[in-house]
Amino acid sequence: MVLSGAYFDVYLLGTGGILQGGFSAVSGLDMEVEYEVYAEGGSNYPRYYFQNVKPQRLILERGVITTVDSVSILMGLVNQGMSIPLSGTIILKDSFGSAQRTWSIVGAHLVKYVGPQLNSNQASVAVSRIELMHNGCY
Repeated sequence: MVLSGAYFDVYLLGTGGILQGGFSAVSGLDMEVEYEVYAEGGSNYPRYYFQNVKPQRLILERGVITTVDSVSILMGLVNQGMSIPLSGTIILKDSFGSAQRTWSIVGAHLVKYVGPQLNSNQASVAVSRIELMHNGCY
């Protein structure tokens, strides 16, 4: 399905921090799990157990943050050695603003922010790229 004029509405919330805005591209809505094979003595049928969920990198590109300077607050916390986990939703919306698909994100931590290029024709709150590590989506 091709949605002309589609965008992603992002709302991530944590204790003392919020990341809310609209983005034209989102990637990293993946989840990967490593398994450890364990077989009990005398059994030919192995059982699979979760060993580790691999963190994924959520990338939000070409967007506008709609909360007041929330990225600088989150980056300030990271610079002080603190990182608060963010959880929330990413909603794919069509050109009419109707929700087409929703993903829930848990345990996301800000790892990179790329600000806008200085251009007088561009809104000052525009964002080129935000990267977050997360523990999974559903």
